[in-house]
Amino acid sequence: MPTTELRMNLAPDAVWATITDVNAWPSWGPTVFGAQVDGDVELASGTRGTITTVAGVPVPFEITEFVDGRLWAWKVAGVNATRHEVIPVAGGCILSFGAPVWAVPYLPVLAIALPRIERIASGLGS
Repeated sequence: MPTTELRMNLAPDAVWATITDVNAWPSWGPTVFGAQVDGDVELASGTRGTITTVAGVPVPFEITEFVDGRLWAWKVAGVNATRHEVIPVAGGCILSFGAPVWAVPYLPVLAIALPRIERIASGLGS
């Protein structure tokens, strides 16, 4: 899976908290204007919900892979989409976003999200 990454001098937990806070997704996701999960649940494998895209269209999602504190991946509108991974390293972490081969042109959009997440997570304490 092709990826874009950013090394951050932040605690992995702060970065993880940012990328799993559904209410924060519109703050860092350039194409996400709203998000909600079905029911009052935290992200986990099988969690379903809806995102509102830049076009204003609500689209269903499902979390297809989840390792607490480490990674989550999803399907959007039934199609495998991005993978989000926090990799602990000395002095911080690497945040890696992966896209399916068919979505390689979306990598620059994912790259825009990385420093946004870093800014948000830095406010959570590192």
